[in-house]
Amino acid sequence: MLSRAAIPLWAAVALTVPGVFLGATGTHIAPPVDAVLFGIAVVGAAFVLSWVAEAVQLDISPGLAITLLALIAVLPEYAVDFVFTAEGGSAFAEHGPTCLPPDAAEGTESPCGLALANMTGANRILVGIGWAAVVLIATWRIHRNRVAGETPGDPERKARSPKQATVSLERTDSVPLAFLALATLYSLTLPLRHTITLVDAVVLVGIFVLYAVRVARAPAGDPELDGVAAVVGGQSKTARRVWCLAMFTFAAAVILLVAENFAHSLVETGTELGVSQFLLVQWVAPLASEAPELLVAGLYAWRLKTTDALATLVSSKVNQWTLLVGTLPIVFAIAAGGLNGLPLDGPQREELLLTAAQSLFAVTLLLGLTITVRGALTLLGLFLAQFVLAAVLPASVKGIELIALSGVYLVLALITAVRQRHHVRRLLRDGYRTPYRELADA
Repeated sequence: MLSRAAIPLWAAVALTVPGVFLGATGTHIAPPVDAVLFGIAVVGAAFVLSWVAEAVQLDISPGLAITLLALIAVLPEYAVDFVFTAEGGSAFAEHGPTCLPPDAAEGTESPCGLALANMTGANRILVGIGWAAVVLIATWRIHRNRVAGETPGDPERKARSPKQATVSLERTDSVPLAFLALATLYSLTLPLRHTITLVDAVVLVGIFVLYAVRVARAPAGDPELDGVAAVVGGQSKTARRVWCLAMFTFAAAVILLVAENFAHSLVETGTELGVSQFLLVQWVAPLASEAPELLVAGLYAWRLKTTDALATLVSSKVNQWTLLVGTLPIVFAIAAGGLNGLPLDGPQREELLLTAAQSLFAVTLLLGLTITVRGALTLLGLFLAQFVLAAVLPASVKGIELIALSGVYLVLALITAVRQRHHVRRLLRDGYRTPYRELADA
């Protein structure tokens, strides 16, 4: 493991050192600096986890490997979100449904609200930036390669316009997409409630379990590994497994050590700088925990391994929209010392609605297992529109942009689903019933 290809591994380990030192010694510099150092440690640990997840594909079926890759890659997201959720449960037990003491300063964010802020931000970043980036990067690369091989008078040049390009999934990817569709349809009921209950936890975790059982039946494959994953995968079976276990243990220990500190530093940074705590938790924390996964997917797309890139992000979305959302009320109930559900106020229900609506639109774009550049630009544009609208709309109508964008997503999802309706039956059949061997052979 001393080859040049292993240098990124040791660089990722080095990134974790300052945050680990602060967390282990209890040292604090200043909230913004602490947040940066802890966030960098999370990024470094997440990179290590992503390489482990790639290397284990040599020992398990590709379908299960993709699921495990997605699960391991979002462990930092789980850790940070569980910190906020546990604190919300403790605050609920002490102060009631508001999760805030009576003398709380104006503008103080509820710990219960911060738990959902982190989850909704992570989900929307994954689709709005991740899915879109894979398509746009790959299309740009393909177009450059084609232009380089064309002659000035090539009659097919216009037909090969990037606007007409698509990125496709394999037929086996019908499985995660079908389960994502099921979880998304159920999630549309959540904004209608005042709590996310343990019943919701059973349903969502149950969907994930069924999905994991389904993909575990996939036949073994021969994955193409690059970089650090290739170095680890090139070891003997025993050495490979030892390295994977050691890397996973190291990364998990780093995350457990710094996740709570990272969460607290973000909240303290918001207080000190006068920046919205909700904004930092919803967007900055997920960017740190999702960064390695997004970068890995982007590198796959750059190498034109678009199916692997998009399939991994789709599987991650299934993971976050089922297991992550489903376990939040469980963590909350344990911390609250009862069977209470995670409370939802008006703004939180709007955030959930927007996240579910975006997920539904994204699923409809992939009903035919392909996504166009136009679809990717729409995902990215609508994701960015929230920030533009929030900046230009007056404070008196704050939140109206969430409802408006939710409506746009739902209308677009309906239109796209009608246009792609001939793909629905096949997607559901392949996703839930067709034997994996048949899917792989196709």
